[in-house]
Amino acid sequence: MRQVETFQSRARTPGPARLSITSVAFADGSTIPRRHTADGDDLSPRLTLGAPPAGTASFALVCEDPDAPSGLFTHWIAWNIDPATRDLPEGIPTTAPHGIRQGENGFGDTGWRGPSPPRGRPHRYVFRVIALDAPLDLESGANRSAFDRAIEGHALAEGKLIGMYGR
Repeated sequence: MRQVETFQSRARTPGPARLSITSVAFADGSTIPRRHTADGDDLSPRLTLGAPPAGTASFALVCEDPDAPSGLFTHWIAWNIDPATRDLPEGIPTTAPHGIRQGENGFGDTGWRGPSPPRGRPHRYVFRVIALDAPLDLESGANRSAFDRAIEGHALAEGKLIGMYGR
């Protein structure tokens, strides 16, 4: 099983600054409901974000599968989420509201694409919220490499929520 990499090493705060991220759809470590997967309605889950540390200018969000056969697989990246946001609703559209921008997922689309693992052992889906000290200067549709470069040196804190899904 691959280790789950974090953005913590990039954080500028001493020690492991943590944020809260939860979902009413599933608890940490439990199964993601079918409606949020490629086998269901493929809707992004509702997420609740905790209060960010001082100096936070925006949030970024990532959902990735570290158990994918091809290596780390991105299901969702979003950025420039207002730091006052505490609730991200279910089913965020490709053209997200309130200045939120979304990037290219591993399927080559922009926005959320839910779990679609091969048959066999369930995969982990790691949802990360990252508090940033600045908004990201990236256009919607940017790829994961561009996102990772843009976030470098700007992470103040991070939280994660892990959901499971298998076929």
